[in-house]
Amino acid sequence: MELLSYTFFQYALLGCLLASVVCGVVGTYVVTKRMLFISGGITHSSLGGVGLGLYLGLPPILGASVFAVLSALGIEWLGRRRDVREDSAIALVWTFGMSVGVMFSYLTPGYVPDLTVYLFGNILTIQEGDLAFLAALAVAVVAAYAVCRRLVLLVAFDEGYARSLKLPVTVFNYAAVVAISLAVVSCIRIAGIVLTLSMLTVPTMTASLFTRDYTHTIVLSVITGFAACLGGLVLAYWWNIPSGTAIIFVSIIIYLVSRLAVRWRGGRQ
Repeated sequence: MELLSYTFFQYALLGCLLASVVCGVVGTYVVTKRMLFISGGITHSSLGGVGLGLYLGLPPILGASVFAVLSALGIEWLGRRRDVREDSAIALVWTFGMSVGVMFSYLTPGYVPDLTVYLFGNILTIQEGDLAFLAALAVAVVAAYAVCRRLVLLVAFDEGYARSLKLPVTVFNYAAVVAISLAVVSCIRIAGIVLTLSMLTVPTMTASLFTRDYTHTIVLSVITGFAACLGGLVLAYWWNIPSGTAIIFVSIIIYLVSRLAVRWRGGRQ
């Protein structure tokens, strides 16, 4: 309980809650639409923005945001061309972003912050600006889902049918990859570039074990994600390990235990 008296830990808890909301809404769409590989490409390409930010003297998270959004739009555009396979486009953007990030981090004059902070995260370094970004993004994704719920469900489950209804599917797809890229960047402080994909997917996978309703999946994903963050922070404090890895570890343990519980319950019935 002593931890609650520290400002940095209060920021960490609030950041966990806001990130869980963002990942619950965006992650449910990612898992339902089977966009995991695309999300992975966007996640790892954001390292290019971190490197450019360091080189240009800009906040690395700002650079990661711009680079991630441009990468997401590039993947979506290339994937719609007939002469380029979508997986090839993802691999192209993925490797280009990582190479740019490492290259410019080495070219940055003077002291260069340790890249492991961005690769594996450290939620205890979260600041007021990060919280403001998370809060704005959380409000935006929740409001967007509330307003466009029918379109989200149609595109997520049957994009072809949505197009037959003359709905703005192409515009929505571009907006969706932008939302995914911003969700990715919002989690860099918490889980890092390497582990962020787990925050988008594992809580939703856990929620899907208990419900098939889309909205209920979002709500349960938020609860599961926040519980994993709390458990990870406590584990990181006890064992003195990086908070990002601890959060993902606890998240996966929750999934495995939930899966065993569901299977045991099914066997009992």
